Amino acid sequence: MSAVKVSLLQTTLYWQDSEANLAHFSALLAKLEPADLVVLPEMFTSGFSMQSAEIAEQEPGPGLAWLIEQAKALNAAITGSLAVKTTTGGYVNRLYFVTPDGAVSYYDKKHLFRMAGEQHAYQAGRERVIVRWRGLRFCLQVCYDLRFPVFSRNQNDYDVLIYVANWPAARRHAWSSLLVARAIENQAFVLGVNRVGQDGNDIHYSGDSVAIDYQGALLASLPKSEAGVLTATLDGTALAQYRQAFPAHLDADAFTLKN
Repeated sequence: MSAVKVSLLQTTLYWQDSEANLAHFSALLAKLEPADLVVLPEMFTSGFSMQSAEIAEQEPGPGLAWLIEQAKALNAAITGSLAVKTTTGGYVNRLYFVTPDGAVSYYDKKHLFRMAGEQHAYQAGRERVIVRWRGLRFCLQVCYDLRFPVFSRNQNDYDVLIYVANWPAARRHAWSSLLVARAIENQAFVLGVNRVGQDGNDIHYSGDSVAIDYQGALLASLPKSEAGVLTATLDGTALAQYRQAFPAHLDADAFTLKN
């Protein structure tokens, strides 16, 4: 298995201003060291806004075009979520995963954060999505999905869990604790990228972005509430050796996910 270098961008976001956010991330990516995968926060073009009709872009839209452009320029995959108006007229919180050759995969957030009314502004996705990239398999998840371990349970079909988030500072203990739990129980790397700063609803975000290995050990982290880039290398060979030496997954309970 391969080793994949990842870069996670922890930063503030401009409230409901796609052009400003894309310009901001373009400047950050222009200074980025080479990586295999770049991970951006949830709703990186707008912040976590329930004004879906105002902020959502058509499918396909400028945010996706920008991701395709950046993936090609960086020769890296890039992933981040944004509000999208689908061809059927509904709105989704969509996590795109784009590779340098222009291939696009996406996952629509399944668990919608009812405490903010997300279920009224967006439609829930139904399917888990796993993407193969440079020798590793990545399971795509968004923020509130982190609280639902059955949906993210490894069925020997992925190596890395990605969580992109706008996770409030008031619940930062849950964020940090659950990321470690997901890594241990699934014997997988976990990447959690969260924003910092304050949004248009006066909600504060502390970041706490991390890369965690398959035993729950911290590979890299970013300081609380500070913007920055987290870089880590995910060693697929070490993961395979650990799973072989400690094959707890062979004793996992069988189940089938139902929509």
